[in-house]
Amino acid sequence: MAINTAIIGLGIMGRRMLEHMLLHPEFNVVALWDPDPAACTAAQALAPHTVMAASADGAMADADLVYLACPPVPRKAYALAAAHAGKAIFLEKPLGVDIEESRDLVAQIDASGVPAAVNFTQAAGAALQAVSSAARAGDLGDLVGADIVVTYAHWPRAWQIDADWLRFRAEGGMTREVISHFLFFSERILGPLDLVWARPDYPANSDLCETHVAARLLSANGAPVTIMASVGGAQPDRQEVTIKGSKASRRISDFYRDAMSTGQEFSPVTQDHHDPRATSLKAQLDDLVLLIDGKANRLATLAEAFRVQILIEAILAGKTGP
Repeated sequence: MAINTAIIGLGIMGRRMLEHMLLHPEFNVVALWDPDPAACTAAQALAPHTVMAASADGAMADADLVYLACPPVPRKAYALAAAHAGKAIFLEKPLGVDIEESRDLVAQIDASGVPAAVNFTQAAGAALQAVSSAARAGDLGDLVGADIVVTYAHWPRAWQIDADWLRFRAEGGMTREVISHFLFFSERILGPLDLVWARPDYPANSDLCETHVAARLLSANGAPVTIMASVGGAQPDRQEVTIKGSKASRRISDFYRDAMSTGQEFSPVTQDHHDPRATSLKAQLDDLVLLIDGKANRLATLAEAFRVQILIEAILAGKTGP
């Protein structure tokens, strides 16, 4: 039986997931909802026969799984409504922007016992699995740290413009939206990280999001993770995490391009997929099926997402960690 699914939030991420759930034999999208009529219209064009509910509660009514692609602040109420109704939950990242609100969210979902995960898109992907395997096998040698580099000419990027909240400090910014993915990746390889120091820069006299970020974190065995991120200037997008080893290092660019260096230039480990985003999303959905069936899976747990949120919010506040 296909998993009856409701999608709450029909912006770019909600519509992207809708497209891929429609292609996946294990999912049956039964209802959609968004408070924005334009987003509803765009989603209905992709799934003309799917019910467009009058409310979030209405969308969830006949669902076994609720996928939440709305902005972080309203997401908690929808997640708890789904959990209290006994429905599985798949949340977009970040888990939230308020630490205590998210702590309570995780506790309530855990207490409900429903299957739940957060959509860090690399979790089930080939790149993370390959680097994890290489690290465990000792192919990288001693793990000596990681570098995270993110640069954009403009933020939000062109394809994100419709999600206006992404440009504001309250919920948006590249640190929450992009660097969080790479911190999740780094923790999967290096273990839990602690923040040593962070310096974000914001536009003066504005509620807009950060334009520059520098930070240093440490793993339990002292391996440093360095973050450098900036917006501005005529340049292509750059988004990468490099896991550094004493024998070899692996660089993941644009979330999926895996390259290796033993001291020379980085060279590709695998061929690019024809449609890497589709490959990544299918892997996430395959593991979501496993989660709902109560089987072992590679998706990001709520506890992992909460750890990342704590780091991200401390970086954005310019705070030092323990």
